[in-house]
Amino acid sequence: MDLALTDEQKAFRDALRKFAKNEMASLVDEYEDRAEYPQFIFKKIGELGYLGARFPEEFGGSGGDTMFSVIMSEELGYVSPGIYLGIYVHLYLAMSGILLFGNSDQKNKYLVPGIRGDMIGAWGFAEPGAGSDPGSMTTRAKKEGDDFIINGTKMFITNGTFADFVVVTAVTDSSLGMKGISLFIVDKETPGFSVSKKLKKMGMKASEAAELVFDECRVPASNMLGKENTGFMAAMGTLTEGRIVAAAFAVGMARAAYDAALDYAKTRYQFGQPIGKFQGIQWMLADMATQIEAAKLLTYQAAWLAGKGAPHIKESSMAKLFATEMASKVCAEAVQIHGGYGFMDEYPVSRFYRDCKLLEIGEGTSQIHRNTIARSIGL
Repeated sequence: MDLALTDEQKAFRDALRKFAKNEMASLVDEYEDRAEYPQFIFKKIGELGYLGARFPEEFGGSGGDTMFSVIMSEELGYVSPGIYLGIYVHLYLAMSGILLFGNSDQKNKYLVPGIRGDMIGAWGFAEPGAGSDPGSMTTRAKKEGDDFIINGTKMFITNGTFADFVVVTAVTDSSLGMKGISLFIVDKETPGFSVSKKLKKMGMKASEAAELVFDECRVPASNMLGKENTGFMAAMGTLTEGRIVAAAFAVGMARAAYDAALDYAKTRYQFGQPIGKFQGIQWMLADMATQIEAAKLLTYQAAWLAGKGAPHIKESSMAKLFATEMASKVCAEAVQIHGGYGFMDEYPVSRFYRDCKLLEIGEGTSQIHRNTIARSIGL
């Protein structure tokens, strides 16, 4: 198993670092304070071709494997978790769902402009009363002629306030439980679709999340992704690779918090010397560095398996579980190393501390992933 980056992947990483430094870093404070998303970033990154790194050439992409997604997630998550979250949901949930399960017409209609940054997608899975338990989903889609009529509410939808389309799960046969769920693409202009409210969040404030309402929302049957009643498995298929990318996201955020703490430990003087000279601080940073490397290796292993087309459900859950919990620990330690300044918003570690928690919840909670791992080892 060779986890070393190829020359092409290294060049992609370096290009993304330059983009993040030149185009994203200066936006962070402004859009975090405003709790708004800089939608123009999609066009900027799309024009450079980076949004298409993981997508086939026939739709305007570069045909790269999962490792390219991992690289993007780690590098952009390092600079601005909030801004990157919008890109992440667009690429690895909404667009990936269409790539994996859409037909030719759907792929050309949504992937091509989505790769250019001309269209932005969202992923509508969670509901006010249904998150980890899709069996309690209440959004319904009823067939009526050549259309489906969707009624229900979706919650915590990143990009939901401004997305051009939303990939939505809805129950099409309640007698089948989770096996009666289907996936639909809903365009924002569709009558009966509305954004009921923008949500206030603890972290990731440069991203936007919304509650979405579907009230007699008439969607053409041609907007169904895959076959009727196969939506749950399609959603799980989309999420499997997304979890690897989420793990890389956590690694990037943890790296940023660690780097900030290491720099602070070298420059903050107490008792006549840098605090990094005290063994207590040294051990904290040594543990942080070790945990980051361990998470990175788990993530790269899962990406390598995915790139080979090998089974990787267990490895994806392990990477996501370990990396996201690691990020929370590292960010908490980074705040502790900063002392009182770590509690102040003028230092980035306070933002990382708030932002990292989402990654333990989204894409399957830590508890759900422990269940997945337990099943995979025969329990």
